[in-house]
Amino acid sequence: MKISFIGGGNMATALIAGLAGKVAQAGDIHVIDPNPEALDKLRGQYGVTSSPEIGAAVAGSDVIVLAVKPQQMREVALRLQSQLDARPLVLSIAAGIRGTDLSRWLGGYGAIVRTMPNTPALIGQGISGMVAMAGVSAAQKDAADSILRAVGKTVWLDSEDQIDPVTAVSGSGPAYVFFFLEAMQQAALEMGLSAEQGRELALATFTGAAQLAAQSEEPAEVLRQRVTSKGGTTYAAIASMEQAGVKQAIVDAMKAAAARGRELGEELGKDAV
Repeated sequence: MKISFIGGGNMATALIAGLAGKVAQAGDIHVIDPNPEALDKLRGQYGVTSSPEIGAAVAGSDVIVLAVKPQQMREVALRLQSQLDARPLVLSIAAGIRGTDLSRWLGGYGAIVRTMPNTPALIGQGISGMVAMAGVSAAQKDAADSILRAVGKTVWLDSEDQIDPVTAVSGSGPAYVFFFLEAMQQAALEMGLSAEQGRELALATFTGAAQLAAQSEEPAEVLRQRVTSKGGTTYAAIASMEQAGVKQAIVDAMKAAAARGRELGEELGKDAV
């Protein structure tokens, strides 16, 4: 499988690390990025080929991965139009950019899969929500799945409308985890533990609890109740969070993230031609 990446940032690097020598030979992976330092690093680490601009090397690709910022997508897509004669799969990992707009920018091209990966892909522990447009063949859908499975799990969606909720839950989700870890470590410091102790305790607790939840058939609510003895220390903490409205604040925050994804689609797609 010949794969071209347009954009060589963190998520592209994570995907290349998972793909090179496994799903695709390193020499069959081509990266386009205007940053020469990024290209030098990718060539040195993974043996890929590269170029600073979209050109003939892209034309023979089986898959073209669009790994640029949402604000750059329209310009990139317009330049990519002339490179689609071989009917490749176009795989977009940009938040907010709707398939209909991307198709229009590509001159009506329909073999598009939208996906929303997340940053744990950097260590092979990511999860990606994915949706295929009508022009995607079964073989192309399998190819998209194999690419994202190289860095974690995949969840296929029935409708593109579900991409924004996925963005809110898992795409932005690592930031919520880091935010909670920050709070746990701050509390540890304020209660007299060292920064190193607070970090070790918080990380091990979060990792262990997540693994326990993943391996258990019980819902998170039941697992929480089992730790929360009425009148005990955990009960005091949960009661304080409930009084402060922490759970609803998290729900509202995730809904705000999904709403912003929809807004991005409208903002960035309104100038489509």
